[in-house]
Amino acid sequence: MLHERQSIERRILSALNATPSRIPIILGGCGSGRTTLLKRVSTLLGDGRSQYIDAERVASTPEALLSAVTSDSPYAFGDDPTVFRTERQTTRAAFETLVRFFSRPGRPERGQSTFLIDEILEFRTLESFPGLRGVLRELLEALAQSPSRFVIASRYVNRSLRLLRDLNDRFEVIHIQPLSPDEAVAALREFGVGRDEAERNDIGRMVHALTDGRPSYVACLGAALAATEGASGGDPVSALAGQLAPGAPLCWTCRFCYELRLHRARGYGALKAILMVLSEEESLTLTEIAHRLGRTPGSTKDYISWLEDVDLVTARQKRYSYADPLMRLWVRLHCRPAPPNEIDLAREAQEYAVQRLPYLESGMPIADGAMPDQSQNDKQESWGMIEID
Repeated sequence: MLHERQSIERRILSALNATPSRIPIILGGCGSGRTTLLKRVSTLLGDGRSQYIDAERVASTPEALLSAVTSDSPYAFGDDPTVFRTERQTTRAAFETLVRFFSRPGRPERGQSTFLIDEILEFRTLESFPGLRGVLRELLEALAQSPSRFVIASRYVNRSLRLLRDLNDRFEVIHIQPLSPDEAVAALREFGVGRDEAERNDIGRMVHALTDGRPSYVACLGAALAATEGASGGDPVSALAGQLAPGAPLCWTCRFCYELRLHRARGYGALKAILMVLSEEESLTLTEIAHRLGRTPGSTKDYISWLEDVDLVTARQKRYSYADPLMRLWVRLHCRPAPPNEIDLAREAQEYAVQRLPYLESGMPIADGAMPDQSQNDKQESWGMIEID
């Protein structure tokens, strides 16, 4: 799973080592590997040569954030009272002290300061405090002028791109791409899946199609296949059905991403209703969604724009679909009054697999209404797919 990530690591290090250094911003959805990349870069830089900051964990009040960032930092100077003195500071003063901390020269023995900031958009929570409206943009502008080095990351792609649109060109956007089929096979090799290379290739390419190449989903299916291969015959569709059961790792992964993004958006209840509509049928127009929702096209357009803002839906030729196909399957199964039973899980997983199989060979979906040729049917039969009653 690290082959393609290593190329991203090299790009990050190249940006940091440039003169002047650039600021990579790593963009990728839930489970795409952003945090793993930041921690890998920290390891490559060496012990004590960088500071990793998970903004989601520490962004609260400006004073508490300042204390959390500076209290255990390799770049903290014990004799610098302006860094640690937060008592009686206003919220504005605490934020400005944090900015000064990010802008100070590093300690001579540690070299240039390097900060790895995970989920940079979480600093927006500070905007609810007096005097800090627009603080996220102000922070990014300060980072662009700082002599320190930064790598920042976010799971919110659209929001980040909009924020960076007219900022300093020191920022370098790096999108984390899904795993390739070969990388999915390599990941299964790490889990010990497959009795030989040929079987592993077959299973790996099927897992890649079912997961859309998303690393966290590949890992969940890989672990499930490694644990149950003897019982299930190494069948990825059976593993997928099991992993979507209530309490299973993949089910929790989907639920975390679903709830997190909805809570970061506006209009929680209406957005859930639209996601339910699209779980039943995708590629709907605005008018079709509004009709099924029982709302005006104007209000529905606002709701959809809020879903796009947190990367839950995407538009193609004015038709809307889920950005994550496996998330759509999870919504179909779990956003209803009672948890799915084994029959529901097996049926939905198999129907989903049949829809995803055209992605196996070309990586592109078959056009609407088109049927695969006989050679493709033969290839699908060789995968050992279970027929649906």
